[in-house]
Amino acid sequence: MHDLTTVRTNSTAATTHVVPPKILKALPDEPNKDADPFMVSFSESDPDNPKNWSSVKRWYLTGIAGLLVLNATFASSAPSALVPTLMDEFGISREVGNLMVSLFVAGYCVGPLIWGPLSEQYGRRPVFILTFFVYMCFQIGCALSKNIASLLVFRFIGGTFASCPLANSGALIGDIWDAKRLGIASAIFAVAPFAGPGIGPVVSGYLVQSEVSWRWLFWILTIFAGVCLLLIVFTVPETFQPVILVKKAQKVRRQTGNERYYASFETRKLSFAQQMENILARPFKILFHEPMLIAITLYMSFVYGCIYLLFEAYPIVFTEGHHMGAGPSGLTFLPLPIGGVIATLVAVYCLLQSTIRTQD
Repeated sequence: MHDLTTVRTNSTAATTHVVPPKILKALPDEPNKDADPFMVSFSESDPDNPKNWSSVKRWYLTGIAGLLVLNATFASSAPSALVPTLMDEFGISREVGNLMVSLFVAGYCVGPLIWGPLSEQYGRRPVFILTFFVYMCFQIGCALSKNIASLLVFRFIGGTFASCPLANSGALIGDIWDAKRLGIASAIFAVAPFAGPGIGPVVSGYLVQSEVSWRWLFWILTIFAGVCLLLIVFTVPETFQPVILVKKAQKVRRQTGNERYYASFETRKLSFAQQMENILARPFKILFHEPMLIAITLYMSFVYGCIYLLFEAYPIVFTEGHHMGAGPSGLTFLPLPIGGVIATLVAVYCLLQSTIRTQD
């Protein structure tokens, strides 16, 4: 490709810049006649391209993406076993107690409309860090709440920020995997949205049975969110390619002294109003212009509605109808993660068989 003596000269300028080999990795290979020689892009084997990272690193990030979704969905269903306890402590009706779950899930309707477009503007990593930090803070607020009103408000806001992985974890996986292995990675990742809601009632059920304070559940959620936040800060790099290229272009400009180098993402000059329109309106534009997306959205809404209805129906059936304790009643939700694992194994097997047949 290039060596230490490679020199790129701007044909319209009188200055010549000697570019070190490390910087040349950020520059495109020999550009064609129509390409801008100053536009920074990935070379074929560029180690900064997320799709060229090692398989171990990419599978680790896939696991982290699943863990973040598991965290969010676990928190959504966890308080379902606490409803009778909260009814006694705050003197509320069952309908108000059930808002502990439904308001958190309502945050799922708001959050992804914000966090998805923001990650396309500023990258995955800063949005993950911001949302998980705020989400963790509101779990602390839930643990310290003195009345049901503050508890419900904190649950809704917490759900809004916790919904970030539901929108961006799948995008992270798309950033790091090529088309051949994206299906397998996505199938494994898909276990998390079903495992979390099934595990939450088990934990809260046995906390209730142990007769510890209901606040302990929210301290557990705080610890879980804090651990995930540390994992994001210290182990999850930026994976959104346009943002990575912007950083590479900045590095090239800094080390060469040539301000002409740029990334294509930097050419997007939008006013604040245009940015807000881009962030808030884009999800709706995509939704209403894609019939397939509308169909998938309606289907997933129905599926998730059925799942979360179970969190209200199971305590009535098993706790009140069959007189089971809070802990054993929570175990009745385990078929959700078990079914998710079985479905994933079947999907991965089918994808592998399809890949083998294609290669043959």
